[in-house]
Amino acid sequence: MTQTLRPDRLRAFVGRIAALVDDETPEAALLEAGGAALRELIAHDDWLPDAFARPDPERYQQFLLHADSRQRFSIVSFVWGPGQATPVHDHTVWGLIGVLRGAEIAQHYRVAPHGDLVEEGAPRRLDTGAVDAVSPRIGDIHRVSNAFGDRTSISIHVYGGNIGAVSRSVYPGGGGRKNFVSGYSNDVLPNIWNVSKESPIS
Repeated sequence: MTQTLRPDRLRAFVGRIAALVDDETPEAALLEAGGAALRELIAHDDWLPDAFARPDPERYQQFLLHADSRQRFSIVSFVWGPGQATPVHDHTVWGLIGVLRGAEIAQHYRVAPHGDLVEEGAPRRLDTGAVDAVSPRIGDIHRVSNAFGDRTSISIHVYGGNIGAVSRSVYPGGGGRKNFVSGYSNDVLPNIWNVSKESPIS
């Protein structure tokens, strides 16, 4: 991208999520207000550095953009190469997903009383600008895939914890579950705090 980056947009978003967490906002209200803030963030595509928007030919990428110092929330960019998808997985914490570029297909699941995993509704297509939510309270198990087989899609995720360090589960096709900790694809974070390098915003 050739335009001047606007890290102030991500910085302001971090502040809005932090305020909701600081106020111990109940989950339903947090998802509503946080979802509105996420819609505003992804309405602009001029703030995500290229280093956190690069696909990998082997698997989708999970780039940490910000982690709360007490690990109460984290913000991540997911970068999907053509045709890439997650396994069926859960989160164990609340989460918001907003599509910045391209489109995704989300299929939700639930564990039936007999223990089998079953689809919960039809697959949902999330186009650029769309926001979805997950949590153990409203539904926490899904599979996400790039809607396109010929281009990259990128979504911005916010989670109620340091998602790369949370013990979660994947659900293999044969049933049951397997624990995993996802980690992150990057070793450095974008510096959204060095305001001395930013031009005054008119």
